[in-house]
Amino acid sequence: MAYYRPYTPPADPRIVRDLTQQQEELRTRVRLEPLSQEPRFIAGCDSSFPTPETILSVFVVLKFPSLELVEKVYQTSTVELPYIPGLLSFREAPNVLRAYQQLHQKPDIIMVDGHGIAHPRRMGIAAHIGVMLDMPTFGVAKQKLTGVYQDPDVAKGSLSPLTDKSGDLLGEVIRSKDKVNPLFVSPGHRCDQATATRLTLACLRGYKLPEPTRLADHWAEEFKKELR
Repeated sequence: MAYYRPYTPPADPRIVRDLTQQQEELRTRVRLEPLSQEPRFIAGCDSSFPTPETILSVFVVLKFPSLELVEKVYQTSTVELPYIPGLLSFREAPNVLRAYQQLHQKPDIIMVDGHGIAHPRRMGIAAHIGVMLDMPTFGVAKQKLTGVYQDPDVAKGSLSPLTDKSGDLLGEVIRSKDKVNPLFVSPGHRCDQATATRLTLACLRGYKLPEPTRLADHWAEEFKKELR
């Protein structure tokens, strides 16, 4: 997810408390498990903020494993929450869910541009969306949010674990292209780490980003032109 982060005054402590409690409740519903069968359709999901007041959420659906584009949709709405670190999923999820409802071809799993459980409270946007939809999801992020890791080797396909301070696995750090900065891949809901890593690698086509989130980002730029 591409976050617009202007200066905003501190959020109302009551809002922060209430959303934190909601996040903790959502966390209890997360299930990390392998897929019951190989996906036939995989979606990519991305959100961005064309203006400080506006959010744009995009879904693309691809056939798997061919990665042929089947469908693309977008949804815009007014941003209802300020930027609050650690609680960004509440800012994005309502519009993401509205975009998902527009899809005619529902996917078997969703790759989200953002984090799954690799989040300070194990509830990044991919986990949040997965629980809300009760859908298999995982996150592919361009930057680390939390955790420690050793930089993977420079060759494409190199991996290293992303762990918390106790050594518990949060995700994997993946070199998706030779000598480029790595991606941070973590399960969201109804998905496990092995599945998230395998599908990320299977969706690479010579770019840093795997095709589902790369195309979601591409179409977000195209859809922005329609809004101008």
